[in-house]
Amino acid sequence: MDDSIKRWTAKRKTALVIEIIQGKTTVAEASRSFDLSPSEIEGWVEDAKRGMENSLRANPLDIREQYEKQLKDLQEAYGAAMLELRARKKLQALMEREDGN
Repeated sequence: MDDSIKRWTAKRKTALVIEIIQGKTTVAEASRSFDLSPSEIEGWVEDAKRGMENSLRANPLDIREQYEKQLKDLQEAYGAAMLELRARKKLQALMEREDGN
C-alpha cells in the first residue's frame, strides 16, 4: 500500500483491514507506516467484523438497526460501569468509616 495516503476512503480502509486479517501486516506496523493511531485502525477492524457478521445473517440488519443495537449495547455497558462505580464508592466510604471508629 502507498505510505503517503492522505484521505482514507472506505476502499483503502478495507484493503488495509484485509491485509491485517490475512496477516500481511499488523495494527502496530500499519500505525507506524501510515501515521495512524492503533485505536483508529482497531476501530476499522471492529467495524469490518460487525459488517461481515451482519452481511452473513439470514436477515441482515439495516444500518439504522445496526447503530441502534450498538447504541443499546453501549448504554448497557455504561449502566453496568456506573453501578460498579457507585458500589465501589459506597464500599470505600464504609471501609473509611470502619477505619475511623
